[in-house]
Amino acid sequence: MKNTQAEKAEVMKALHARPGIFAIPNPWDAGSAKILAHLGFEALTTTSAGLAFSLGKPDGTGAVSRAETLENARIIVEATTLPVAGDLENGYGDDPEACAETIRLAAAAGLVGGSIEDATPDPQNPIYPFDIAVRRVQAAIKAARSLAFPFTFCARAENLIHDRPDLDDTIRRLVAFAEAGADVLFAPGLTTPEQITAVVQAVAPKPVNVVMGLSKGDFTLEQLAALGVKRVSLGSALSRAAYGPFWEASKEIREKGSFSFAKAITPYAEFQKLFS
Repeated sequence: MKNTQAEKAEVMKALHARPGIFAIPNPWDAGSAKILAHLGFEALTTTSAGLAFSLGKPDGTGAVSRAETLENARIIVEATTLPVAGDLENGYGDDPEACAETIRLAAAAGLVGGSIEDATPDPQNPIYPFDIAVRRVQAAIKAARSLAFPFTFCARAENLIHDRPDLDDTIRRLVAFAEAGADVLFAPGLTTPEQITAVVQAVAPKPVNVVMGLSKGDFTLEQLAALGVKRVSLGSALSRAAYGPFWEASKEIREKGSFSFAKAITPYAEFQKLFS
C-alpha cells in the first residue's frame, strides 16, 4: 500500500504513463472520498464546485478561499491512501507567482497533482490573455518541479465553458502549455469526437483529461479511449448526483408529507460498515 506522499506521487505519475484510460472521480469531502476508494478507483481529484456547494457558496466566483480549498484537500488526502490531485481553480491570483505559491501550498496539503485554469475572476474578461496565461503555467510548473516528488500538473484552457467557442485558440493555448512542460492538458467543454480528437492530436504525446457528467457530451470510457483520451474526471457531477436526490427527497417531505424516497436509499448499515 502506497502511503507516503512520494509513493502516491509515483502512483499518479504511473497512471498517466501506462497504456489505456482511467477515471479520476471528484470527491468533495472525506465520506465521498472513502466511498470512491472502497469502489476501487485508483486516484482522486478534488472539485471546486463540490466544495463550494457543500459550503453553501457558488463556484468560480472567489467565494471559496485558497485556505478553504487546501483544508478540504487535506481532509480528502487523509481520508484514503489514494493519490489525490487538486482543483486549484485559477491559482488564486492573477500574478504568476500566485500560481507558483498555490502549487507549493497544495503540495504541503498532501496533494500530488493539481490543475490551474486560464480563467480570470472578471466576468467581462473571463480569460487571461495568451502571454499571461502561458507565464502563469510556466510559474506553476517551475514550482512543481522544485518539489521533492513528481507533482502531476494539469493546465486548463477554459474558453469553451466561458462562452468563447474558439477551439483554435483553445488548442493554441493547450499546445503552449504542453510546450511549457504541463503533464496533462484539459479543456472542459469538449462535446464532440472531432473536438476531442483535435485536442488529443495537437498535444500528443502529452495526456489529455476530458470531463464527463456535464449536460453535453455523452461518451463511455471505451469510446473516449478510442479517441486517445487518457484521463476522465467528473467535475461537480458526483456532488450534484448526491445533492439532487437530497433535494428531491426534501421536496417530497415538504410538499407531500410523505417519505417514499427512503425505500430506494442505501441502508444506514452499509454506510456504518464502510465508515467503520
